[in-house]
Amino acid sequence: MRLFTSQRAPNPRRVRWVMAEKGLTDVEMVEVDLLAGQHRTPEYRTKVGVPHVPALELDDGTTISESIAICRYLEALHPEPNLFGRDAREQAVIEMWTRRCEMYLANPMMLNVRFSHPALAALEAPQPHVAEWSRVGAEKFMKTLDRRLADHQWIAEDRFTIADVVAVVGLDFARLIRYRPPAELENLARWLEAARARPAAQAGF
Repeated sequence: MRLFTSQRAPNPRRVRWVMAEKGLTDVEMVEVDLLAGQHRTPEYRTKVGVPHVPALELDDGTTISESIAICRYLEALHPEPNLFGRDAREQAVIEMWTRRCEMYLANPMMLNVRFSHPALAALEAPQPHVAEWSRVGAEKFMKTLDRRLADHQWIAEDRFTIADVVAVVGLDFARLIRYRPPAELENLARWLEAARARPAAQAGF
């Protein structure tokens, strides 16, 4: 298998993190230079279908894009440690929190960086109002997470799951603009420190 990835983008880090949690080392890494537009070439679009990273090319030529889809595929091949749920209840709860973390935290923080970081102007024109609106929305959800984490060690279950990966990667991407969550969200800070301390967390950097 080959993973088309980029150190500049947040979503490929989700896949690298999951691979590290599962101890997967037999996937070839192909770095895609986003600023050079390698993801927009006809060859890449033909292979992947969209100008996005990450993308996982299987040995039979099938290519899977979208980070969560790739992570689900890897989980199906390597069920432990379990990140997506062991039974119907766990799967539903983890899916619920993963979608919340993606829609209300990770995506807004990515937009905040995307439309405010000077270096990313090569990809899209800065949109300060979009960046600010996205940040405000993300911080509303951070308060929700802070309440959740008051009596939970991890977001979805009593163990680390894909929901935690999605949330941490979204917040960590914002460090490009030196963003830090509001200091009063102490439960969020405790959880973030614990997640960043996991050995597999370094797979994304």
